[in-house]
Amino acid sequence: MSDLPRPSAADFGRLIRVSTPAGEREVDIYSEEGYAVLSHLWTRSNWQHRLSYEIPWLGIPIIQLPEDMVAMQELIWKVRPDVIVESGVAHGGALVLYASLLELIGRGRVIGVDIEIRKYNRLAIEAHPLSHRIRLIEGDSLADETVQEVRSHIRPRDRVLVALDSNHTREHVLGELERYASLVTPGSYCVVFDGVMALVADAPSAGTAWGEDNPLEAVGEFLDAHDDFEIDRSFERLAVTYCPGGFLRRREVD
Repeated sequence: MSDLPRPSAADFGRLIRVSTPAGEREVDIYSEEGYAVLSHLWTRSNWQHRLSYEIPWLGIPIIQLPEDMVAMQELIWKVRPDVIVESGVAHGGALVLYASLLELIGRGRVIGVDIEIRKYNRLAIEAHPLSHRIRLIEGDSLADETVQEVRSHIRPRDRVLVALDSNHTREHVLGELERYASLVTPGSYCVVFDGVMALVADAPSAGTAWGEDNPLEAVGEFLDAHDDFEIDRSFERLAVTYCPGGFLRRREVD
């Protein structure tokens, strides 16, 4: 055990100094504004330090923030979909998260789409105890044949939820929204990941064009043309998220 003294509240104080267009001022960390400021700073800092890469779900790396994992479990339990379509498989942790929740619900399956599913990631997913709820489709998510294959695994009465987490350029995300959002059942959701790119465009590890070329830009353009979808901010209430503006609810049919 370390002999170093534990820091107390007095060591840090409750006021932080922030810079605004009107100049610098102090904010109380216990105020609502203070919470918003700290959440904003923490989201940016933890992205730079790759916090989301530290966490597995049931043994498989997931590459999601804990807060977003909690939000997704709440959403899936609320919607209780028969099918979850996810573009962007990576290691497969999100597929396993979604499959584990469907296992608790007692029905449903996950369709994972990726342009390349690497050998050892595929082996780990297929060997997982929840693999019976997962179907993998390797192919370009924007290709007609890939979209058609996804559609072939959805039955007419299935309740469908979509998660988009592959290539995060504006053009690609917009293309996926145009192709997959139509699969979403009224009252269900299309979740667009990594809108945080716009927030961390000034980070040392950020891409040079992230301020303009990001999923948030695609979401804005998509919503301008599709009034049957709306942003549900309730799933951002933990404040720390990589999906700002990304929980898109399809309106119920009147």
